[in-house]
Amino acid sequence: MRWRIGVDIGGTFTDLVLVDESGVLRVVKVPSTPREPAEGVMSALEAVAGTVGLKTTELLRECELFVHGSTIATNTMLEGKGAKVAMITTEGFRDSLEIRRGARENSWDHRTPFAPVLVPRSLRFGLPGRIDRDGEELLPVDDERLAEAASLFRDEAVEAIAVCLLNSFLNPSHEQHVAQALRAQLPNVWVSLSCEVAPIIGEYERGSTTVVNACLAPKVIPYLRQLDKNLREAGLRHPMLLVQSNAGAASVEQVAERPAALLLSGPAAAVGSLEFVAEQVGSRNLISMEIGGTSCDVVMMNNGEVAVSEDSLIAGYHVALPTIDVHTVGAGGGTIAGVDAGGMLKVGPQGAGAVPGPACYGLGGDRATVTDALLVLGRLAPGAYADGAVSLDPLLAERALREDVAAPLNVSLHEAAIGIVSILEQNLLHAVERISIERGHDPRACVLVAAGGAGPMHGSAVARSLGCARVYVPRQAGAFCALGMLNADVRHDVMRVFIEDLDTVDEQVVNEAFEKLCVQAAAAITAEGFGPELTAVERQIGLHYAGQQSSIRVSAPNFERGRLRADFEASHQRMFGHIQPEGALQITDLYATGVGSIARLKPLEDTRLELTPTPVTTRDVFCDVEHGVCPTNVYRGETLTRGVRLDGPVLIEESTTTLFVGPLDKVSVDKYGNYCVDIGGL
Repeated sequence: MRWRIGVDIGGTFTDLVLVDESGVLRVVKVPSTPREPAEGVMSALEAVAGTVGLKTTELLRECELFVHGSTIATNTMLEGKGAKVAMITTEGFRDSLEIRRGARENSWDHRTPFAPVLVPRSLRFGLPGRIDRDGEELLPVDDERLAEAASLFRDEAVEAIAVCLLNSFLNPSHEQHVAQALRAQLPNVWVSLSCEVAPIIGEYERGSTTVVNACLAPKVIPYLRQLDKNLREAGLRHPMLLVQSNAGAASVEQVAERPAALLLSGPAAAVGSLEFVAEQVGSRNLISMEIGGTSCDVVMMNNGEVAVSEDSLIAGYHVALPTIDVHTVGAGGGTIAGVDAGGMLKVGPQGAGAVPGPACYGLGGDRATVTDALLVLGRLAPGAYADGAVSLDPLLAERALREDVAAPLNVSLHEAAIGIVSILEQNLLHAVERISIERGHDPRACVLVAAGGAGPMHGSAVARSLGCARVYVPRQAGAFCALGMLNADVRHDVMRVFIEDLDTVDEQVVNEAFEKLCVQAAAAITAEGFGPELTAVERQIGLHYAGQQSSIRVSAPNFERGRLRADFEASHQRMFGHIQPEGALQITDLYATGVGSIARLKPLEDTRLELTPTPVTTRDVFCDVEHGVCPTNVYRGETLTRGVRLDGPVLIEESTTTLFVGPLDKVSVDKYGNYCVDIGGL
């Protein structure tokens, strides 16, 4: 038997999906271990090995694909636990990192402070030396001052150094010279070069990305190398792959110089799951709402494609690397609720995490969370939860809600729980609107895919508010991202700045520049072990109207000016509501993406014998404000086979999630054993 294994380390649970050579899926879920993330991985492997009657070593020995995704890089930034970083800039530019662009994400918010600067001014060193705007050397690097910088950094015991010199995206020789000297004098210090991490125009964005990369490297890469080593020693014969923010996978050594590419490692795997689900749903317009214990990640697939962004904001820091367009909010089962100084109920963004977790877990948590509210409202049942990973205690939940919410607001316990769930679902609605309506897409034309341990609990309510007629819940919804990891190609992105007018540039010059990038991208895929028959290279061009600051990527399999303009204008019209007819278009960047094809997962039809659906119990459950508390039938998921249709309100308990179907809705089981919820009352 040959196996594929995908592991996703979340803030609360570590999910593992095992797929055998016939396509049968097995899912396990164990509590995450934030202090030692690898322990959660090994616990999950041990648990899933037991389900197939093997030892962990035997399972790994026959594993042909092991893909890992983790929030370790994101959490390092969110928690401010990165390495101590120094920075070398061109003389006169050391304050660019702190000046930023001056613009705020919310232009109406003038009070919220920016995120703390990752490198204090005392560790930002301005180095004499200059490359001009054409990539020519004006002034050589001052080696005496460079030696001073190295001495300062040694005395300050820095762990990593970010190097960002002016115009290095055109000519990297100065940065390479600096790196060589630093590595000779400080052999145990990580050095990140902007020409390797993010060779883009924009001193601030390039510098910020390089600093974030340097901040992560000493904390993330040793862990990944050690985990890879442990897996190999335990029997894994192939290198472990990591999901990157661009939704593609890569080996540890391929991302060792650019760990910032792992900042959205877990959520990016949703792309692979959406591709897997699209075939089953019969639609290429999907919105996934993956809700775990800590956060909600929303991704949109439009006509089979998921948008890629060139710049993202992670924990308040700009990262200019290819990233799938995902919107994340602090809204999950473990999201903490309370009353603010103004006497208003608030929900999030802080979460209880895996330790101590929601109050009802009985693991030491005493703060009211969304999970506690759902337990009080009857949507969750007391006892074993998440396939026995934890147990839910209603008395602990009631005590936390009473102390944190009900008593301060002078409302009943039930009203407090309703308020918490209502605010959470409003936050979820805004998150989905952000990724759809604000991008110029109509969510009513999409199927909402409710995933994660908590997504199916809130999918119907959010879909009704959006106007979506259907919600799709994969039976493996509780391990959505871990599943997507097994459906992700290996991918490497390379780019170069290329400033020319679209209408006048020499086509041969463009193609020659593209050819160099394509060779580089293909070589990276070859280094991952893919032959020519499994390797492809995709080309894209960045375009904007003359005078604009940001650009739009369009596909460029061939350099056809008319088609490029038409595709650009279609995107510009959708995103901004207007175009400039016959306006001057400027090329800004050329991109080449190397892709190593991984065999796609194939959905299996449900072959279980048809059973008459029989509820295991009926209990009073709060449904919504209109219907209040209703008697609700509760079914075990394994008893519901293809063809079953049920009228809401209904609760369906799966091993890793619980699906709530509202009073006006109907749920059916499709031929793959997954759930389709038709939203009523629209």
